[in-house]
Amino acid sequence: MNEFMKITEQKTKNTSDIIENNLTDHITNNSISNPFNPWPSHSWFLCFLVALKTLTMMFIIIAALFGNLLVIVSVMRHRKLRVITNYFVVSLALADMLVAIWAMCFNFSVEVSGGKWIFGYFMCDVWNSLDVYFSTASILHLCCISVDRYYAIVQPLDYPLIMTNIRLVLMLAVVWCSPALVSFLPIFMEWYTTPEHLEFRRKNPHICSFTVNRTYSVISSSVSFWVPGMVMILMYYRIYVEADRQERMLYR
Repeated sequence: MNEFMKITEQKTKNTSDIIENNLTDHITNNSISNPFNPWPSHSWFLCFLVALKTLTMMFIIIAALFGNLLVIVSVMRHRKLRVITNYFVVSLALADMLVAIWAMCFNFSVEVSGGKWIFGYFMCDVWNSLDVYFSTASILHLCCISVDRYYAIVQPLDYPLIMTNIRLVLMLAVVWCSPALVSFLPIFMEWYTTPEHLEFRRKNPHICSFTVNRTYSVISSSVSFWVPGMVMILMYYRIYVEADRQERMLYR
């Protein structure tokens, strides 16, 4: 009888040990696979990076808005600043402010949502069009400013006759209207990309990517960068040469 009780106690003990070990393994496995458990230590570092990135982007957007708004208000409030050159600067500040509102804010939403586009197929085209439009307008403003400075320094006596209010209005009209030819028109007409990319976008409306074909790439980059860039380099080179010539004349 005693031997039978000892054997029974031994079996009960072994069974308890097995149950305890299985329970421990079950808890350990659940702690690894359960998504509701506290994050690992490295996840807090990732959260810190995401928060830092979000705050940085918000700061850039707010700084762009208020910085350009300050330029516009300063010129509008002070009569002495209302000269032809500063009207180009005000128009440039407006273009940069619109870049912050339309392009940067949409990009901010994409970054915060982990690369997911939440505004639909149509708004993706709107975002890409506004991004190209305002970026091109900003570069064309810089080109106009360089031309204005060229006439003001190289031909100062003829400057009031060359840069009149009518020419100012015409230049600003070209600067604001011409970017539409490389932004809204080709993007909404679907000339800017390949058929494969259009099909990919229709199947994946949550992804807003901007893939261009070779023809659009050459035309858009020429209008938005290469031609204005070459004009600016030429204008400022001529300004430098003229400034150097005048400096040498002063020291003769």
